[in-house]
Amino acid sequence: MKPDDPLLKILVCPLDKGPLALLTPEDVLYNPRLRRRYPILDGIPQLLPSSGEQVTDAEHTRLLRRLTDQDRRP
Repeated sequence: MKPDDPLLKILVCPLDKGPLALLTPEDVLYNPRLRRRYPILDGIPQLLPSSGEQVTDAEHTRLLRRLTDQDRRP
């Protein structure tokens, strides 16, 4: 999945129905509000609640930094 994929505009977290952020090159969708990470396997987002993984505080901080860095890139 690429950052300009139109599908990203309609994908939401299955738990809080809020937007998800794409993290590349890890190919995961991240919900910073719930601190949940959802995998993308073979280009297909795995958005079942059971597919999500809770991240630690340290991992959440790292992912937020990555999101900020991604937003700054041209």
